[in-house]
Amino acid sequence: MSREEINAFLGAGTVYQGKLTFQGAVRVDGVFSGEIVSDGALIAGKDAVIEARLDVGELILSGTFTGQVFAKRRVTVHKGGVLTGTVVSPALVVEEGAVIEGDVHMRTKPQEVVGTAERAEALPE
Repeated sequence: MSREEINAFLGAGTVYQGKLTFQGAVRVDGVFSGEIVSDGALIAGKDAVIEARLDVGELILSGTFTGQVFAKRRVTVHKGGVLTGTVVSPALVVEEGAVIEGDVHMRTKPQEVVGTAERAEALPE
């Protein structure tokens, strides 16, 4: 994906909290916490630190992500990328040197995963 195709850029040193909705592609190299919703691509650069619930078309991760990812097309974790949490996607690409810690669902509907997570959180420890 070329730089011309990226609609917005949150650079290194940027801290954003809240809900981000976009079309096309957005690149994050800073810190983001909250929720991201798009049919487009979220590109998390190597300096990105994201803690969020994602409902995106595609996630391309080179940085650090914690949370839930619901991707309509694909999740790609590049070398050096760290994904901790839940992934729901029909396709998953993991390069050697990338880390995934958590649950991966490739044939499950997102609402089924959310329901299971909510029930698990409600159980006493």
